[in-house]
Amino acid sequence: MKIAVNTRLLLENRLEGIGWFAYETLSRLARWHPEVEFVFLFDRPFSQQFVFGPNVRAVVLGPQARHPVLFVAWFELSVARFLDREKPDLFLSPDGFLSLRTRVPSLAVIHDLNFMHRPQDLPWLVRSYYRFFFPRFAAAAARVATVSDYSRQDLVRTFGLEAGRVDVVLNGASASFAPLGPAEREQARAEFAQGQGYFVFVGSLHPRKNVEGMLEAFERFKSESPTPAKLVVVGREMFKTGGIGRLLGRMRHRADVLFTGRLEPDRLRLALGGAEALVFVPFFEGFGIPLLEAMQAGVPVLSSDRTSLPEVAGGAALLVPPDDIGAIARGMAALWHDKALAARLVARGLRRAQDFSWDKTARALWRSVEKALAQGGPAAARP
Repeated sequence: MKIAVNTRLLLENRLEGIGWFAYETLSRLARWHPEVEFVFLFDRPFSQQFVFGPNVRAVVLGPQARHPVLFVAWFELSVARFLDREKPDLFLSPDGFLSLRTRVPSLAVIHDLNFMHRPQDLPWLVRSYYRFFFPRFAAAAARVATVSDYSRQDLVRTFGLEAGRVDVVLNGASASFAPLGPAEREQARAEFAQGQGYFVFVGSLHPRKNVEGMLEAFERFKSESPTPAKLVVVGREMFKTGGIGRLLGRMRHRADVLFTGRLEPDRLRLALGGAEALVFVPFFEGFGIPLLEAMQAGVPVLSSDRTSLPEVAGGAALLVPPDDIGAIARGMAALWHDKALAARLVARGLRRAQDFSWDKTARALWRSVEKALAQGGPAAARP
Protein backbone atom coordinates (compact mmCIF):
# COMPACT_ATOMS: atom_id res chain seq x y z
CA MET A 1 0.00 0.00 0.00
CA LYS A 2 1.21 3.50 -0.81
CA ILE A 3 -0.04 6.68 0.89
CA ALA A 4 1.10 10.12 -0.28
CA VAL A 5 1.04 12.81 2.40
CA ASN A 6 1.07 16.59 2.23
CA THR A 7 3.90 17.39 4.68
CA ARG A 8 4.61 21.00 3.73
CA LEU A 9 4.06 22.14 7.35
CA LEU A 10 6.80 19.88 8.75
CA LEU A 11 9.31 22.70 9.16
CA GLU A 12 12.42 22.31 11.28
CA ASN A 13 12.23 24.42 14.48
CA ARG A 14 9.00 25.99 13.20
CA LEU A 15 6.29 23.51 14.08
CA GLU A 16 3.05 25.16 15.12
CA GLY A 17 -0.57 24.02 15.45
CA ILE A 18 -1.29 21.89 12.41
CA GLY A 19 2.43 21.22 11.96
CA TRP A 20 2.51 19.57 15.39
CA PHE A 21 -0.61 17.58 14.50
CA ALA A 22 1.16 16.32 11.38
CA TYR A 23 4.37 15.52 13.25
CA GLU A 24 2.74 13.67 16.13
CA THR A 25 0.35 11.61 14.01
CA LEU A 26 2.60 10.83 11.04
CA SER A 27 5.55 9.79 13.21
CA ARG A 28 3.31 7.22 14.89
CA LEU A 29 1.61 5.99 11.72
CA ALA A 30 4.95 5.44 9.99
CA ARG A 31 6.24 3.48 12.99
CA TRP A 32 3.06 1.46 13.53
CA HIS A 33 2.51 0.56 9.86
CA PRO A 34 5.80 -0.63 8.37
CA GLU A 35 3.79 -2.42 5.67
CA VAL A 36 2.78 0.96 4.20
CA GLU A 37 5.00 3.06 1.95
CA PHE A 38 4.50 6.70 2.96
CA VAL A 39 5.52 9.32 0.40
CA PHE A 40 5.96 12.67 2.12
CA LEU A 41 5.52 15.66 -0.19
CA PHE A 42 7.50 18.74 0.86
CA ASP A 43 7.53 22.13 -0.84
CA ARG A 44 11.14 22.94 0.18
CA PRO A 45 14.29 21.15 1.41
CA PHE A 46 13.36 19.11 4.48
CA SER A 47 14.99 17.92 7.69
CA GLN A 48 15.86 14.23 7.99
CA GLN A 49 14.18 14.25 11.40
CA PHE A 50 10.88 14.10 9.49
CA VAL A 51 11.79 10.90 7.66
CA PHE A 52 10.32 8.74 10.38
CA GLY A 53 11.42 5.32 9.13
CA PRO A 54 12.63 3.20 6.22
CA ASN A 55 9.06 3.10 4.89
CA VAL A 56 9.04 6.89 4.40
CA ARG A 57 10.17 8.38 1.08
CA ALA A 58 10.51 12.16 0.93
CA VAL A 59 9.93 14.12 -2.27
CA VAL A 60 10.36 17.87 -2.82
CA LEU A 61 7.95 19.54 -5.23
CA GLY A 62 8.13 23.21 -6.17
CA PRO A 63 7.18 25.96 -5.87
CA GLN A 64 7.12 26.74 -2.14
CA ALA A 65 3.44 26.98 -1.25
CA ARG A 66 3.20 29.93 1.14
CA HIS A 67 0.83 32.25 -0.73
CA PRO A 68 -2.63 31.68 -2.24
CA VAL A 69 -1.35 31.90 -5.80
CA LEU A 70 1.39 29.42 -4.97
CA PHE A 71 -1.13 27.17 -3.18
CA VAL A 72 -2.85 26.76 -6.53
CA ALA A 73 0.41 26.14 -8.37
CA TRP A 74 1.58 23.54 -5.84
CA PHE A 75 -1.63 21.58 -5.27
CA GLU A 76 -3.30 21.86 -8.66
CA LEU A 77 -0.17 21.44 -10.78
CA SER A 78 2.82 19.92 -8.94
CA VAL A 79 0.93 17.68 -6.53
CA ALA A 80 -1.67 16.69 -9.12
CA ARG A 81 1.02 15.63 -11.61
CA PHE A 82 2.85 13.66 -8.92
CA LEU A 83 -0.29 11.84 -7.78
CA ASP A 84 -1.33 10.97 -11.31
CA ARG A 85 2.16 9.63 -12.05
CA GLU A 86 2.68 7.66 -8.80
CA LYS A 87 -0.95 6.55 -8.35
CA PRO A 88 -0.88 6.08 -4.55
CA ASP A 89 -3.80 4.39 -2.85
CA LEU A 90 -4.60 7.57 -0.91
CA PHE A 91 -3.58 11.21 -0.56
CA LEU A 92 -3.62 12.31 3.10
CA SER A 93 -3.57 16.03 3.85
CA PRO A 94 -3.15 17.00 7.54
CA ASP A 95 -3.89 20.67 6.75
CA GLY A 96 -6.98 20.01 4.63
CA PHE A 97 -5.58 21.30 1.30
CA LEU A 98 -6.23 18.94 -1.60
CA SER A 99 -5.75 18.80 -5.34
CA LEU A 100 -8.97 19.00 -7.30
CA ARG A 101 -7.23 17.77 -10.46
CA THR A 102 -6.58 14.19 -9.38
CA ARG A 103 -8.72 11.07 -9.18
CA VAL A 104 -6.62 9.64 -6.33
CA PRO A 105 -8.85 9.23 -3.23
CA SER A 106 -8.12 11.86 -0.60
CA LEU A 107 -8.52 12.28 3.14
CA ALA A 108 -8.59 15.93 4.23
CA VAL A 109 -8.10 16.92 7.86
CA ILE A 110 -10.02 20.21 8.10
CA HIS A 111 -9.37 21.56 11.59
CA ASP A 112 -12.00 24.29 11.65
CA LEU A 113 -14.00 26.71 9.51
CA ASN A 114 -12.96 30.02 11.04
CA PHE A 115 -12.56 31.47 7.53
CA MET A 116 -16.25 30.88 6.85
CA HIS A 117 -17.51 32.47 10.08
CA ARG A 118 -14.93 35.21 10.66
CA PRO A 119 -13.55 36.11 7.21
CA GLN A 120 -12.77 39.64 8.41
CA ASP A 121 -9.93 38.23 10.51
CA LEU A 122 -7.93 37.16 7.45
CA PRO A 123 -6.18 39.09 4.66
CA TRP A 124 -8.44 39.40 1.61
CA LEU A 125 -6.56 37.05 -0.73
CA VAL A 126 -6.11 34.36 1.94
CA ARG A 127 -9.77 34.32 2.91
CA SER A 128 -10.82 34.35 -0.75
CA TYR A 129 -8.72 31.24 -1.39
CA TYR A 130 -10.06 29.41 1.66
CA ARG A 131 -13.69 30.29 1.03
CA PHE A 132 -13.50 29.26 -2.63
CA PHE A 133 -11.44 26.07 -2.34
CA PHE A 134 -12.27 24.47 1.00
CA PRO A 135 -15.94 23.74 0.26
CA ARG A 136 -14.69 22.07 -2.92
CA PHE A 137 -11.96 20.16 -1.05
CA ALA A 138 -14.55 18.86 1.42
CA ALA A 139 -16.88 17.80 -1.39
CA ALA A 140 -14.10 16.07 -3.35
CA ALA A 141 -12.53 14.17 -0.43
CA ALA A 142 -13.33 10.50 0.05
CA ARG A 143 -13.54 11.36 3.76
CA VAL A 144 -12.96 14.37 5.98
CA ALA A 145 -11.46 14.27 9.47
CA THR A 146 -11.59 17.06 12.03
CA VAL A 147 -10.43 17.62 15.60
CA SER A 148 -13.60 18.17 17.65
CA ASP A 149 -17.25 17.29 17.58
CA TYR A 150 -18.00 21.01 17.29
CA SER A 151 -16.02 21.17 14.04
CA ARG A 152 -17.65 17.97 12.78
CA GLN A 153 -21.09 19.49 13.25
CA ASP A 154 -19.90 22.74 11.68
CA LEU A 155 -18.64 20.91 8.59
CA VAL A 156 -21.93 19.10 8.24
CA ARG A 157 -23.97 22.27 8.72
CA THR A 158 -21.83 24.74 6.73
CA PHE A 159 -20.64 22.56 3.85
CA GLY A 160 -23.62 20.21 3.74
CA LEU A 161 -21.49 17.09 4.24
CA GLU A 162 -22.99 13.79 5.23
CA ALA A 163 -22.35 13.27 8.95
CA GLY A 164 -21.17 9.71 8.30
CA ARG A 165 -18.36 10.98 6.06
CA VAL A 166 -16.73 13.12 8.77
CA ASP A 167 -14.53 11.55 11.46
CA VAL A 168 -13.42 13.14 14.74
CA VAL A 169 -9.72 12.76 15.60
CA LEU A 170 -9.28 14.71 18.83
CA ASN A 171 -5.94 16.47 19.32
CA GLY A 172 -3.38 15.57 21.95
CA ALA A 173 -0.55 17.38 23.70
CA SER A 174 3.08 16.56 24.30
CA ALA A 175 3.78 14.49 27.42
CA SER A 176 6.44 17.08 28.29
CA PHE A 177 3.67 19.30 29.69
CA ALA A 178 3.45 18.25 33.33
CA PRO A 179 3.29 20.07 36.69
CA LEU A 180 6.50 21.90 37.57
CA GLY A 181 8.25 21.66 40.91
CA PRO A 182 8.88 24.75 43.08
CA ALA A 183 12.37 25.35 41.70
CA GLU A 184 11.20 25.34 38.08
CA ARG A 185 8.26 27.61 38.93
CA GLU A 186 10.69 30.12 40.41
CA GLN A 187 12.90 29.76 37.34
CA ALA A 188 9.89 30.46 35.11
CA ARG A 189 8.96 33.60 37.06
CA ALA A 190 12.53 34.85 36.88
CA GLU A 191 12.92 34.14 33.17
CA PHE A 192 9.57 35.30 31.87
CA ALA A 193 7.93 37.64 34.41
CA GLN A 194 10.61 39.61 36.22
CA GLY A 195 10.26 37.36 39.25
CA GLN A 196 6.50 37.92 39.65
CA GLY A 197 3.48 35.66 39.35
CA TYR A 198 1.87 35.84 35.94
CA PHE A 199 -0.93 34.92 33.61
CA VAL A 200 0.08 33.37 30.30
CA PHE A 201 -1.42 33.37 26.82
CA VAL A 202 -0.17 30.92 24.17
CA GLY A 203 -1.07 31.36 20.51
CA SER A 204 -0.37 33.24 17.31
CA LEU A 205 -1.21 36.93 17.35
CA HIS A 206 -4.11 37.73 15.03
CA PRO A 207 -7.68 38.96 15.49
CA ARG A 208 -9.38 35.58 16.01
CA LYS A 209 -7.31 34.99 19.15
CA ASN A 210 -8.86 38.08 20.82
CA VAL A 211 -5.53 39.34 22.13
CA GLU A 212 -6.90 42.88 22.27
CA GLY A 213 -9.81 41.79 24.45
CA MET A 214 -7.45 39.92 26.73
CA LEU A 215 -5.21 43.00 27.07
CA GLU A 216 -8.19 45.24 27.87
CA ALA A 217 -9.35 42.75 30.49
CA PHE A 218 -5.87 42.58 32.02
CA GLU A 219 -5.77 46.38 32.20
CA ARG A 220 -9.11 46.37 34.02
CA PHE A 221 -7.99 43.57 36.35
CA LYS A 222 -4.84 45.50 37.30
CA SER A 223 -6.79 48.71 37.87
CA GLU A 224 -9.47 47.11 40.03
CA SER A 225 -7.25 44.63 41.88
CA PRO A 226 -3.76 46.03 42.43
CA THR A 227 -1.29 43.14 42.31
CA PRO A 228 2.24 42.60 40.96
CA ALA A 229 0.78 40.22 38.34
CA LYS A 230 2.27 40.15 34.86
CA LEU A 231 0.76 38.95 31.59
CA VAL A 232 3.14 36.88 29.46
CA VAL A 233 2.14 36.65 25.79
CA VAL A 234 3.72 33.69 23.98
CA GLY A 235 3.42 33.53 20.19
CA ARG A 236 4.46 35.15 16.95
CA GLU A 237 2.70 37.90 15.07
CA MET A 238 0.78 36.75 12.03
CA PHE A 239 -1.39 39.50 10.57
CA LYS A 240 -3.69 42.41 11.43
CA THR A 241 -1.89 43.14 14.71
CA GLY A 242 -1.96 46.93 14.44
CA GLY A 243 -4.77 47.15 16.97
CA ILE A 244 -2.62 45.38 19.55
CA GLY A 245 0.12 47.98 19.18
CA ARG A 246 -2.31 50.88 19.45
CA LEU A 247 -3.92 49.40 22.55
CA LEU A 248 -0.56 48.81 24.21
CA GLY A 249 0.28 52.47 23.63
CA ARG A 250 -2.78 53.49 25.69
CA MET A 251 -2.36 51.01 28.52
CA ARG A 252 -1.53 52.31 31.95
CA HIS A 253 -0.09 48.90 32.87
CA ARG A 254 1.82 48.38 29.63
CA ALA A 255 5.01 47.53 31.53
CA ASP A 256 3.29 44.48 33.02
CA VAL A 257 2.67 42.92 29.60
CA LEU A 258 5.65 40.88 28.41
CA PHE A 259 5.97 39.41 24.91
CA THR A 260 8.25 36.40 24.37
CA GLY A 261 7.59 35.65 20.71
CA ARG A 262 7.42 32.01 19.70
CA LEU A 263 9.12 29.64 22.17
CA GLU A 264 10.76 26.30 21.51
CA PRO A 265 9.10 23.34 23.28
CA ASP A 266 11.37 23.23 26.35
CA ARG A 267 10.91 26.93 27.08
CA LEU A 268 7.19 26.80 26.31
CA ARG A 269 6.83 23.98 28.85
CA LEU A 270 8.49 26.22 31.42
CA ALA A 271 6.56 29.40 30.53
CA LEU A 272 3.20 27.64 30.63
CA GLY A 273 3.90 25.47 33.66
CA GLY A 274 5.08 28.40 35.77
CA ALA A 275 1.94 30.51 35.27
CA GLU A 276 -0.78 31.18 37.81
CA ALA A 277 -3.33 30.59 35.04
CA LEU A 278 -3.71 30.32 31.28
CA VAL A 279 -5.88 33.04 29.73
CA PHE A 280 -7.16 31.82 26.37
CA VAL A 281 -10.30 33.61 25.19
CA PRO A 282 -10.41 33.45 21.37
CA PHE A 283 -13.55 34.09 19.36
CA PHE A 284 -13.23 30.85 17.40
CA GLU A 285 -11.27 27.60 17.80
CA GLY A 286 -11.48 24.18 16.23
CA PHE A 287 -9.91 22.62 19.32
CA GLY A 288 -7.59 24.82 21.41
CA ILE A 289 -4.47 22.77 22.22
CA PRO A 290 -3.19 25.34 24.81
CA LEU A 291 -6.11 24.34 27.05
CA LEU A 292 -4.96 20.74 27.02
CA GLU A 293 -1.32 21.68 27.54
CA ALA A 294 -2.24 23.82 30.55
CA MET A 295 -4.43 21.11 32.06
CA GLN A 296 -1.59 18.59 31.72
CA ALA A 297 0.75 21.11 33.35
CA GLY A 298 -1.52 21.56 36.37
CA VAL A 299 -2.31 25.18 35.45
CA PRO A 300 -5.89 26.49 35.88
CA VAL A 301 -7.57 27.70 32.71
CA LEU A 302 -9.67 30.76 31.90
CA SER A 303 -11.25 30.05 28.52
CA SER A 304 -13.75 31.38 26.04
CA ASP A 305 -17.21 29.82 26.17
CA ARG A 306 -17.47 29.67 22.37
CA THR A 307 -17.13 27.05 19.61
CA SER A 308 -15.11 23.95 20.56
CA LEU A 309 -13.60 25.24 23.80
CA PRO A 310 -16.31 24.13 26.27
CA GLU A 311 -16.16 20.68 24.67
CA VAL A 312 -12.40 20.44 25.15
CA ALA A 313 -12.50 21.93 28.66
CA GLY A 314 -15.07 19.37 29.75
CA GLY A 315 -15.92 21.27 32.93
CA ALA A 316 -12.26 21.80 33.85
CA ALA A 317 -11.99 25.50 32.98
CA LEU A 318 -13.57 28.79 33.99
CA LEU A 319 -15.53 29.85 30.91
CA VAL A 320 -16.34 33.46 29.95
CA PRO A 321 -17.77 35.21 26.88
CA PRO A 322 -14.84 36.43 24.76
CA ASP A 323 -16.60 39.69 23.93
CA ASP A 324 -17.27 40.58 27.59
CA ILE A 325 -14.19 42.43 28.87
CA GLY A 326 -15.61 42.66 32.38
CA ALA A 327 -16.21 38.91 32.54
CA ILE A 328 -12.65 38.16 31.42
CA ALA A 329 -11.27 40.58 34.02
CA ARG A 330 -13.43 39.02 36.75
CA GLY A 331 -12.21 35.58 35.68
CA MET A 332 -8.61 36.72 36.04
CA ALA A 333 -9.37 38.11 39.50
CA ALA A 334 -11.09 34.90 40.54
CA LEU A 335 -8.16 32.70 39.51
CA TRP A 336 -5.61 35.07 41.04
CA HIS A 337 -7.27 35.51 44.42
CA ASP A 338 -9.39 32.37 44.95
CA LYS A 339 -6.80 29.66 45.52
CA ALA A 340 -9.47 27.06 46.33
CA LEU A 341 -11.13 27.64 42.94
CA ALA A 342 -7.77 27.43 41.19
CA ALA A 343 -6.96 24.18 42.98
CA ARG A 344 -10.30 22.65 41.99
CA LEU A 345 -9.73 23.55 38.35
CA VAL A 346 -6.21 22.11 38.47
CA ALA A 347 -7.54 18.80 39.81
CA ARG A 348 -10.30 18.67 37.21
CA GLY A 349 -7.87 19.61 34.46
CA LEU A 350 -5.42 16.85 35.34
CA ARG A 351 -8.27 14.32 35.16
CA ARG A 352 -9.65 15.78 31.94
CA ALA A 353 -6.23 15.72 30.26
CA GLN A 354 -6.15 11.94 30.61
CA ASP A 355 -8.90 11.73 27.97
CA PHE A 356 -6.49 12.96 25.28
CA SER A 357 -3.19 11.77 23.84
CA TRP A 358 -1.39 11.84 20.51
CA ASP A 359 -1.52 8.04 20.49
CA LYS A 360 -5.32 8.24 20.54
CA THR A 361 -5.23 10.91 17.81
CA ALA A 362 -3.04 8.77 15.56
CA ARG A 363 -5.22 5.69 16.05
CA ALA A 364 -8.35 7.69 15.20
CA LEU A 365 -6.67 9.13 12.11
CA TRP A 366 -5.68 5.64 10.96
CA ARG A 367 -9.29 4.48 11.32
CA SER A 368 -10.27 7.37 9.08
CA VAL A 369 -7.55 6.35 6.61
CA GLU A 370 -8.95 2.81 6.52
CA LYS A 371 -12.46 4.09 5.86
CA ALA A 372 -11.21 6.34 3.05
CA LEU A 373 -9.34 3.43 1.47
CA ALA A 374 -12.43 1.23 1.69
CA GLN A 375 -14.60 3.87 0.03
CA GLY A 376 -12.33 4.28 -2.98
CA GLY A 377 -12.38 7.28 -5.31
CA PRO A 378 -13.30 10.94 -4.80
CA ALA A 379 -16.71 11.71 -3.39
CA ALA A 380 -17.69 13.51 -6.58
CA ALA A 381 -17.09 10.34 -8.58
CA ARG A 382 -19.27 8.07 -6.45
CA PRO A 383 -22.97 7.48 -7.16
